[in-house]
Amino acid sequence: MFEKNGQLLRQINKAGQADFDYFLSCGLYNKLTELKWLIPHTEVKNYAGLPADPMRYKVIQPQRLPFVSYPYEWTFDQLKDAALLTLKIQALALSRGMILKDASAYNVQFVGHKPVLIDSLSFSIYEIGTPWKAYRQFCEHFVAPLAIAYYGSPQIIRTLSAFLDGLPLEMAVRLLPQRARFKKGLLAHLYMHSSAQRRYNARPTLAKPRKISSWALQGLIGSLEKCLQALRPPDLKTEWGEYYSDTNYTKTSFKAKRQIVKTMLKQISPRPKIVWDLGANDGTFSSLAAELGAYTVAFDIDPMAVASNYRQLKAHSSYGNMLPLVSDLTNPSPALGWAHAERHSLLQRGPADVALALALIHHLAVGNNLPLSKIADFMSKLCQYLIIEFVPKSDSKVRLLLSSREDIFKQYDIAHFEKAFADYFELVKHEKVLGSHRAVYLYKVKS
Repeated sequence: MFEKNGQLLRQINKAGQADFDYFLSCGLYNKLTELKWLIPHTEVKNYAGLPADPMRYKVIQPQRLPFVSYPYEWTFDQLKDAALLTLKIQALALSRGMILKDASAYNVQFVGHKPVLIDSLSFSIYEIGTPWKAYRQFCEHFVAPLAIAYYGSPQIIRTLSAFLDGLPLEMAVRLLPQRARFKKGLLAHLYMHSSAQRRYNARPTLAKPRKISSWALQGLIGSLEKCLQALRPPDLKTEWGEYYSDTNYTKTSFKAKRQIVKTMLKQISPRPKIVWDLGANDGTFSSLAAELGAYTVAFDIDPMAVASNYRQLKAHSSYGNMLPLVSDLTNPSPALGWAHAERHSLLQRGPADVALALALIHHLAVGNNLPLSKIADFMSKLCQYLIIEFVPKSDSKVRLLLSSREDIFKQYDIAHFEKAFADYFELVKHEKVLGSHRAVYLYKVKS
């Protein structure tokens, strides 16, 4: 993968020629793109400007995604849906005489709330009798973390940032409770799989590749699907999971805030294409941007709130341009992988045209002791325009934060807020929220 003149390109080497040609000729590519299970690509005919490479067979230009996310930013349901899509693609590939040679969670992305495979080179010609070489990878990337989350907490998914090659099977079975081995699918795909892997590692020279029929391979796919379908996210209560059912806004104030935010979004010219909601909760305000046509990434620290947003989108959404993600703004995703370049940091994936920071500033400044100047500096790097709500100390939510700690935040007031943000932004407009002590500001980053 590489970029040239702003275009995302991918080189296919001669070593992959036979697999890629068959991928196209057998109709698998057309079927996958028709189902929207795979992002489409176009072939680049003109290699001018590209360095000569004797290994090159072809260059393709994949369709660019509006935002790239990573498994450690997903909810339980998102990781599960990515796994189930991988299995559906594997079954379809086998019916066309091909097999997935990779089963990495990083080969799946979300366009809105729908998972899609992004790797056209994941397929190889299937030879009858050969096992699924990516079986272990699938179990480590999907089955293991989902199983641990099922028996514990969905927060385990955040730890995948430390295991880019998947959660090791031996580690997974040690972390699971004893009763997990009585769940048929987990017994086969984690416990027995881990034992077999351990035996192989102990005496690799004695291990012989086992042949497996195409019928047995289809059975393996079906077994994995049943195993995953039996896993459900734990029903946990979290601090922000039901935020909007316990808000301090009156109906009039809530309606007024919605109208203010919607009007500000419409006022921005040109109309924003990418909007990041930095404290989206269940997506209530993110939907305002999505309804206006902007691709909206709805971040929140609470996995249950994000999960609620994702489920609502799957069940009721008439638009497919909102992506819910789990993210802690005080500890955002860093650059990871080889040379810090394989997985981009949050900042590297920006800036957004607009960022929403509603009911957020008090959590950063009071809840996390962050100076207003540092908040303003960071947010100026995330976006071109900022719609931010200031929540003063007189607000009941701030009083609640201060009820269990000493008030050392002498500069947390409207004057210091406006001064801090004036160093990085130009004020376009601001408006008080009717029936509350809050105000919403529309800022533009200084050039």
